[in-house]
Amino acid sequence: VYRQGSPTPPQPLLPEKRRMSSGDRSNSLPNYATVNGKTSSPISSGMSSPSSGSSMAFHHTLPDFSKFSMPDSSPETRANVKFVQDTSKYWYKPEISREQAIALLKDKEPGAFIIRDSHSFRGAYGLAMKVASPPPGVIQQSKKGDITNELVRHFLIETSPKGVKLKGCPNEPNFGCLSALVYQHSIMPLALPCKLVIPDRDPMDETKETTSSSSSATDLLKQGAACNVLFINSVEMESLTGPQAIAKAITETLAADIPPSATIVHFKVSTQGITLTDNQRKLFFRRHYPIVTVTFCDVDPQNRKWTKSESGGAAKLFGFVARKQGSTTDNVCHLFAELDPDQPAAAIVNFVSRVMLGSSHKR
Repeated sequence: VYRQGSPTPPQPLLPEKRRMSSGDRSNSLPNYATVNGKTSSPISSGMSSPSSGSSMAFHHTLPDFSKFSMPDSSPETRANVKFVQDTSKYWYKPEISREQAIALLKDKEPGAFIIRDSHSFRGAYGLAMKVASPPPGVIQQSKKGDITNELVRHFLIETSPKGVKLKGCPNEPNFGCLSALVYQHSIMPLALPCKLVIPDRDPMDETKETTSSSSSATDLLKQGAACNVLFINSVEMESLTGPQAIAKAITETLAADIPPSATIVHFKVSTQGITLTDNQRKLFFRRHYPIVTVTFCDVDPQNRKWTKSESGGAAKLFGFVARKQGSTTDNVCHLFAELDPDQPAAAIVNFVSRVMLGSSHKR
């Protein structure tokens, strides 16, 4: 438990920040902090040194906030800042570029952020954060294009002997360290478009997981997946597809005077499409439905069950809709029921819909 006055364990230093003379800064540190689409007027004293025109170097560390004054220096606040500092490995990414920051944040929720070392302005940090909507001016300029990248806004954090501060925002106080700045803006946005959300995991790890999941899905798609199911019936749908086609086909099948006999078939899904094999050749030998002809796959939207003749147990019904062979408009709905509880209908449908059909839609 952190207590006020207790010694702070040694922490690694952030990279040394070299401050430039006031003359250099006037030419090389333009204000680029934007708030709600409006550029704030730059402040004059942000990075000025005690002796005007001199150049000096100093170290800035994440944990060393105890010697700086903060707007609220209560023990609770200091403990919270210490907590934020402990999460800095998730949000402080000194080496990444502006483009990498955009890529990491553009699909996150508003308030997600990253702080990095500014590659354009020596002695400063860049704050990249996801916002809910871009400034009005950007919306007008990007009406015809993708504005996803514009939802990641960029702010400059300048450093001085007083600490760190958002540049160009007169109503922003100085903070003793980055962690104090982050903590305060997680409570109230101040000059930012919204509050910062403290991350509980590394966004770079999430990106790796997503990439890994995509690779796994791709590998699975290449290999294909197969299981045994009960083939129930095929019902012509004219041009109908979607959940209405599944529901109508099941209704007609269950209402038949003589219900069809279920037959065990091998159900395989791959990049080529869906292949059904009747190993006992009771109804057919093999049927193949190319990927381009399959338009829909799902379980029964009314959650009706098929009663197995052998065991009397109930099994979930599902089906897929495919173009009728030789036709460009008519569809046929093919119905199935679960055979093995370890191969549930939902899993089969999920594989067909999300992996196979998703792949065909991208073509």
